[in-house]
Amino acid sequence: MRIISRRTLREFWEKHSTAKPGLLLWCERISAADFLSFNDLRNIFPSADLVGNFTVFNIGGNNYRLITYIDYEYQIVFIRAVLTHAEYDKENWKNDNWFENP
Repeated sequence: MRIISRRTLREFWEKHSTAKPGLLLWCERISAADFLSFNDLRNIFPSADLVGNFTVFNIGGNNYRLITYIDYEYQIVFIRAVLTHAEYDKENWKNDNWFENP
């Protein structure tokens, strides 16, 4: 799968250095795969969750949340946000206009 945009990940780990190993591992695994569906993805990422149109990944021992939109047909992962667990729990990210209509 192709990741759009890795810059978001890099900017996050520059602020939260403990997130870097988990985000790099996620990049490695997602880039090496061709997932046809969410069920395929769960074979590699069993803790991934669907929230509206987003797929949410736990990163760094559940300290961070990676929010993505995945287009399985075109094999593209769009990074919408990377948040600390506390930021995620506030649910402000759900106000993103991609939540219901990507």
